[in-house]
Amino acid sequence: MKSLFKLALFFGLTVSVTSCSDTKSPNYQFFPNMYESVGYETYAESEAFNGKNQLKGQTAQEPPQGSIKRGFEIYEYENSTAGYELAKANLMSPIDSITEKEAVKGKELYGIYCAICHGEQGNGKGKLVEREKFLGVPSYADRVITEGSVYHVITYGLNSMGSHANQLSQQERWLVTDYVLQLKSKL
Repeated sequence: MKSLFKLALFFGLTVSVTSCSDTKSPNYQFFPNMYESVGYETYAESEAFNGKNQLKGQTAQEPPQGSIKRGFEIYEYENSTAGYELAKANLMSPIDSITEKEAVKGKELYGIYCAICHGEQGNGKGKLVEREKFLGVPSYADRVITEGSVYHVITYGLNSMGSHANQLSQQERWLVTDYVLQLKSKL
């Protein structure tokens, strides 16, 4: 009887000790902020940010002046007529040779973003023009365009066309530019 009692006590003690453990988190956290970061509300008051050039006491801070996001390359031509003319005359593609895979991607991106207005052949007869949603979309045959002018227009937009800089990366804009020049040569 005593051995049965000891066995039941041992079994009960083992179950109670193991049932309280959590294998998904460590038992002891010496520096809990390293495991569970402090979450700040965006516009909440905070003592963490009290520098000279920052918004005092607010968690939402402006990025430092002159900072750019990782992987971003600065486009040096301004969004003006003079910038357009400079880009048209001087800007050249940084891509030395476009592979077959990149050419296919350029065609695909043109079909997604440009063909709806400019048409599959670049003749200015896209679906929106046919349905008279936009008028005056030019054919590439009617315009004197260069690599620089096409890239500049994709980046900043022109007339009714808006900027596509948020939809296309710089590499993708150059691929679309190459495809537009291929279409122009066929017209």
